[in-house]
Amino acid sequence: MILFIFEGASREVCIFKTLEYCYFSNKKESRIYSYNNNIYNLYKQMTESDFNEDVITVLKNKLINDKDNELTDIKRRSDFSEVYLFFDYDSHNNSKNTISNLQIKEMLDFFSDETSDYGKLYINYPMVESIYYMKKELPDDMYYTYTSEISLGKKFKEKVNTDSYYKNLDFITFKMNKKTQSIKIPENKKQIEYVKQNWEYLIEMNVKKANYICDCLNEYPIKMSNISQKNIFDNQITKYIESKSQISILNSFPLFIYEYYT
Repeated sequence: MILFIFEGASREVCIFKTLEYCYFSNKKESRIYSYNNNIYNLYKQMTESDFNEDVITVLKNKLINDKDNELTDIKRRSDFSEVYLFFDYDSHNNSKNTISNLQIKEMLDFFSDETSDYGKLYINYPMVESIYYMKKELPDDMYYTYTSEISLGKKFKEKVNTDSYYKNLDFITFKMNKKTQSIKIPENKKQIEYVKQNWEYLIEMNVKKANYICDCLNEYPIKMSNISQKNIFDNQITKYIESKSQISILNSFPLFIYEYYT
C-alpha cells in the first residue's frame, strides 16, 4: 500500500485521483492523507521528536483525538511500502528568511526516500497552482522561462488566473465529488485521451524545466539525480530566490510521474 500526503484537500486530491486513473490503475492500493497545513508546520512537528519518530507516528499523534482520520486503521510505518509527500514552497511564509530555507533543506535531507521512515518529499514552486501556469495552449515551449516574484506570495493564484491560458483544471483532471473524493470518468473517450495527452505534455515540460533550473539546459536530464528535489531546491535558492527575488515556476506532480516510471 502507498501513502500520499498532500498539503491541501481539494486541488491536490483531484489531481492525484486523475493521475491514479491514468497511471496507477493496475498498481498497488493507495491511501490519501490531507495534512491541511504548510510544510513549516510539518517541520515543527518532526523537530518536536528530534526526527526520531517516523512520519506515520507523527501524523497519528496529530490526529489522536480524531477517530475519523484517514490513518485510524494504520498501526505502523511498515503498513505502507512507500510514502510520498507533496507540499508548496509557500513563498508567502518568509521564503527569503534563511531559517525557513534551512528548514526545507533539512526536510529534503530526511524526506529523500519513499521507503524510509520519513518518505519522499516533493515541492511545488511556488504552490500547487503552478500546475496550470502556462501562457498558451499545451505544449508551451516557453514554459521553462516562466518565473514569479517572491513578493507576490498568495497572490500568485491571481497571477495564474490572469496570465494562464487555462483558467481551471479541466484540461488535466476529471470532475471530483469533494465529499466522497471520487472522480467521474468521462463517457467520451476523446476527453480521457485529451487529459492523458496534456499530462504527457506537462511531464515533458516540467522535467525539462527542472533540468533547466539545475543545469541551464531545457532538455531531459542525462541522469535522474540531476533533477533531485534537493538539487532543484538548491538551484532555486541560488539562481532565483536569493539573486533575483523570484522563483522559477515548477510543479512536482509531473516530476513524480516521470521518476516513478523511469
